[in-house]
Amino acid sequence: MNLETIEFDVADHVATITLNRPEALNSFNNQMGDEMVWAWETIRDTTDIHVAVVQANGERAFCTGADVKGGMDWIYKPSGVWDWEDPAGKLAPKFHHRCWKPVITAVHGMCAGGGMYHVNEADIVICSEDATFFDPHANAGIVSGVEGVGMLKRGVPLSDVLRWALMGTEERITAASALRLGIVTEVTPRTELRDRAQQIARSIAQREPVAIQGSVRALWESLEMQHRQGIINAFNYTTIGNPNQDPHPPQPPQSEITFR
Repeated sequence: MNLETIEFDVADHVATITLNRPEALNSFNNQMGDEMVWAWETIRDTTDIHVAVVQANGERAFCTGADVKGGMDWIYKPSGVWDWEDPAGKLAPKFHHRCWKPVITAVHGMCAGGGMYHVNEADIVICSEDATFFDPHANAGIVSGVEGVGMLKRGVPLSDVLRWALMGTEERITAASALRLGIVTEVTPRTELRDRAQQIARSIAQREPVAIQGSVRALWESLEMQHRQGIINAFNYTTIGNPNQDPHPPQPPQSEITFR
């Protein structure tokens, strides 16, 4: 694919997606959405790719959400009454593309509004010391919903998500607060951010890819299940994905089974 809004590189079983619209603070438009679809499907379907990293070019921002400079029609105007679809879903590897390969997201500078799509479906998120997370929806009188739901799913406390969503650009979550809230797992100096993301990715990429992907899928799917169902689902994946596992182990004679 002829890429213009992202860069895509593969080395040592790690695919690196670099958001590349720095002049627009790496906000996404239809073209970036389509290119991200290609990237996630390529990662999902390429056996030699084990892990993905998402990062961004430019000094000021990781991603500032949807590009609204030319208006909002491309976001909210569907072709038909049943064709409403969240355009930012194209950015999300799991819900939209069912890509179960680990994703490490490296955030620097501003991560605003829809930029949280790159965060909420990542497996590991790290950021630089200058990172800030905020939501401009309220400033423009627009409902802030999906991004906040994703944050809640990651375990960010409700009151902190509401502050983030309702106070607009006046409420900025710093790197230190993001670490405290569990939005990120590590804060690094800006100059070390990309190297650290690659270090984490290469460490994971050395592991058995089938086992790693099974772990990712089991844990993410459990978020949509009752606890007991999540346990059963995860155990099924251990019988499918673990080497030398007999999915049908011998059973004791009927007389030795005790029913409770």
